[in-house]
Order: sequence, then structure tokens, then C-alpha cells
Amino acid sequence: MSSQVSIPCMLIRGGTSKGAYFLASDLPADKAQRDAILLAVMGSPDPRQVDGVGGAHPLTSKVAIVSRSELADCDIDFLFAQVVVDKPMVDTTPNCGNILAGIAPFAIERGLIAATSPRTRVRVRTVNTGTIAELSVETPDGVPVYGGDARIDGVPGTASPIAIDFLDAAGSVCGALLPTGNLVDEVAGVPATLIDNGMPCVVLAASSVGRTGYEPRDVLDKDTELKARLEEIRLAAGPLMNLGDVGPKVVPKMILVAPPKAGGAISTRSFIPHECHASIGVFAAVTVATACALPGTPAAAVAVMPDGPVKTLSVEHPTGEFSVRLELGGTAEAPEVLRAGLLRTARPLFDGRVFVRPGVIAAASALSAAAE
Repeated sequence: MSSQVSIPCMLIRGGTSKGAYFLASDLPADKAQRDAILLAVMGSPDPRQVDGVGGAHPLTSKVAIVSRSELADCDIDFLFAQVVVDKPMVDTTPNCGNILAGIAPFAIERGLIAATSPRTRVRVRTVNTGTIAELSVETPDGVPVYGGDARIDGVPGTASPIAIDFLDAAGSVCGALLPTGNLVDEVAGVPATLIDNGMPCVVLAASSVGRTGYEPRDVLDKDTELKARLEEIRLAAGPLMNLGDVGPKVVPKMILVAPPKAGGAISTRSFIPHECHASIGVFAAVTVATACALPGTPAAAVAVMPDGPVKTLSVEHPTGEFSVRLELGGTAEAPEVLRAGLLRTARPLFDGRVFVRPGVIAAASALSAAAE
């Protein structure tokens, strides 16, 4: 053990994802060294991630890097990192609302902020995009409570609820809610909405690519013809969304939509971007719900919308549903999303030190020096 580098780490299930949470002060400031450590920690590149703590899937190969915020009006800064499973790549382009759900408990557990009774509100800035969210966690005795009755589809059992309100997610990655200025663009021959309300997404009718939108996840994951078509559309959408060449990136996400089938607002199949999501990501759900509220989009064409300026939309996905609360302003013809909120849960799985193989940091340092 002594020849290895050991780093304090907490593994947390946040929403329907799982990730390694670190204090920023426990990782190198140098990006090359940091990314080399994260790859080694998760066990990438390897399809099984057998030599690390990653779970061999994009949803379980995530990292949170946390510190006190540099902004006066925020409590915590959070840098999200998607560690690619089978490639030596760490992507800090996107947001992740599921991993975000674990930030408030982690910050309290690590002493970055003091808890208040009965609830603690934590304002978190996602450093990747500048998005600010307010998290509310139950802390009746000054410590986070993890047991409770809240249930989210895609996670077994119940837990304590964590309320998340996004304060300024629109355009956080692409620079505008609709980066092209259009409700609908024709992309690689398919009508689609290019939209970013916290997550860059290409939202298109499942029927436009010859699918129902109700296919099981495992069927879609084996549908090589569909995945090739979606990648063609995704690569064409990237420059239109101010994302440049998205070939090596994990954004935009590809969302197939269809009329709801289980009493919700809309049915979805989300690709992240090369595997079909077992459910749907937090920001992807918020972004799709936003698209449902914009008249003329493929999502609005199939959505069943509740009445009133404050709407709770049940976004159906392969393993259940995800409820998004939207507060709308503007007019019926030109609505404006004023606030988006949702409910998640999170639970620490272990707390200790993670070990990195000898030589990882030295090799990254040599690469860094050579690049200077």
C-alpha cells in the first residue's frame, strides 16, 4: 500500500448516478495530473473498469470535485467530470444534476458548510457551466438524514428528499436556450429542437427515425442502425449548438420523444450519447420538459400538458418517470421558463481513501512538462 498514492474520497449515489466525490484541495491543480488520477481512480480506459472504482457504465463513472465557492452569493463550487469508461478521456463540458444532488450532503459531511435545523439550504455553482442551483436537505439534528420516504424511479428503495431548484440553467452550455434561435431546425434531414436548459439536447420525434419511442432500453442499445443515424444527427447538430466538433464529447444528448403511455406528459428515450439511458438525466429531463412548453417543437406536438403557469410534468422513461416542476411566464404563444425544480435523493456508499497505482502522477507530470 505504501507505494501507492492514497486520496480521501467518498462514493455517493446521487439520483440515478454514482460517483467519486473529492475535495478540490485533495487533487492536483494541474489538469493533466488531475485527469490522470481520475482515470486511474475509476479504472479507465477499460470496459469493465476492473482496476478502479467505476461501475463500467457512464452513469457510474462520474466525479465531483468540491470546494467552498469563490462567489459571494454561492456556498459551494462543484466541478463535474464525466470519466469515459473505455477511453482515456475526462470530459468537464456538461452539467450533471444527479451528481449535483450529492453535493450538499458531501459539503456538510466534509465541514465545508454548517448544517441548520430542520433543513439546510446550499447554493451550489456548477463550475463547468456557471449554473447555480439551490439544494435543500433534511438536517434535523445538524447532520444529513439519509433515510426517508422519497422514491425516484431507477433507484431501489426510498430515501430522504433533496429538493433542487435551478436558478439560471437556460443556455448554460450553449450560450442560449435555443442556440440557433429556432424552435425547430432540420438537422441531417430530421426536424429537431436544439435546446439547452442545463443540458444540450437534440429533441426529435421517435417516429422521425422510424421508431415508436417505446422500445425497451436493451433493444435500443443493440439497434446499431438507429445509433449510427443518431450519431449522424448529433455530429451535424454540434456546430449549430456552438459546441464545435462533438465527436469526442458526451454532449449533446439525443432524446427521442413520443406521446405519453403511462399517464405522464411525454415519453422519452435518452441516449448519453451512445448508450440508451436506463432512465433520463436530471438536466436532460428539465430540458425536455422545457421543450414540451414551447409551441411548435416536436416535443410539444406529442406532449400532454397540465394547465396553469406552474406545471409538474411527468417525463416517462424506460424504468418509470421523472417529475419536473416548471414555472412559466410570458404568453401562451411565447412562454418563458422562469424556474425549474425537481426532487432527487442521495446516499453515501463509502468514505475513506482511494488508491492510485504508482507512477500515475509522475507520468502525467512528465506529459504536462513536455506540453509547456
